[in-house]
Amino acid sequence: MTPGGTPGAPGVVVVTGVGRYLGAHVAARLAADPRIERVIGIDPPGSGAELTELLDRVERIQVDLGSLGGLLADLDVDAVVHLALVSAPDPQHGGRAAMKEQNVIGTMQLLAACQRASRLRKLVIRSSTAAYGASFRDPAVFTEETEPREVPRGGFGRDILDIEGYVRGFRRRRTDVTATVLRFAPFIGSTADTTLTRYFSQPLVPTVFGRDPRLQFLHFDDALEVLHRSIVEDHPGTYNVAGPGVLSLSQAIRRAGRVAVPVLEPGLSGAAALARTLGFGRIGLDQVDLFVHGRVVDTSRLEREYAFTPRSTATAFDDFIRAHHGGAVVTREQLAAAERLVLDGIRQVRSTVRERS
Repeated sequence: MTPGGTPGAPGVVVVTGVGRYLGAHVAARLAADPRIERVIGIDPPGSGAELTELLDRVERIQVDLGSLGGLLADLDVDAVVHLALVSAPDPQHGGRAAMKEQNVIGTMQLLAACQRASRLRKLVIRSSTAAYGASFRDPAVFTEETEPREVPRGGFGRDILDIEGYVRGFRRRRTDVTATVLRFAPFIGSTADTTLTRYFSQPLVPTVFGRDPRLQFLHFDDALEVLHRSIVEDHPGTYNVAGPGVLSLSQAIRRAGRVAVPVLEPGLSGAAALARTLGFGRIGLDQVDLFVHGRVVDTSRLEREYAFTPRSTATAFDDFIRAHHGGAVVTREQLAAAERLVLDGIRQVRSTVRERS
């Protein structure tokens, strides 16, 4: 019998990144599970209190991952869920350098602390299908064994490759620990608030001229279910986690009732400028490459080992659409700026055609 009193269920669980939306919901769900005795949330010092109410049954400790040291051992931790990853650089908080420090160095430090936690029996790591990169050489479908054909251009994809490499090393050193790596497709759904959902919430959606990539999404609630099962059950290994089926980018934009704005690939800075003009944040290289080449993964291993199939990509996207019916309102000034960018894109296309003829 395991410490939690149920086969496979741990007694004490540590969740990193509880100051963020995903981490807070995972920690709250675990704390509501009677099979788990204690849930401890790790947050960096000075984290906000926006999600405090959700975490009323979670013990919170504010400490940097680099300061964990022997804390995991002192807490007699049975399981660790590592969700404290940053998927896009924030210029106001250190940009790409701070992102890499959080993702790569932070994970190294966490794994070093896990190495010293003698009671630890389970480690769950949030990863991403961005590990496969995105290029014209990609296969139609990625399995967990597929190696990326190109090193990802985006910082998040490169960070994911580093993180998974460190986890492989940890597995060799701690063969007694069940290590689960979950490669999530982009989250979507009625409650998800991500770069992707903000992208599809724009009235005018930048696309890459001449490209219509195939995409997969994962409903946020299904991500919570898979994470929960990874803790209360034993699922060693690496798993693709995505909704079955695909949507082309053009299909997704039509379903959302938006208008596509094609931008030449060499001028993709225009797409990022358009997003900023409309007030919807940044489009990074990870997203740009996804919208150029697309990405589809095989999920048969997940369905077989977990006895669980996430809702389809189309269903998850439709749930997002229902929750965002009506969308955002664009001011006259924003629309005028967007129209200028569209006209610039058209001029670029015409200029390129003339040069090639």
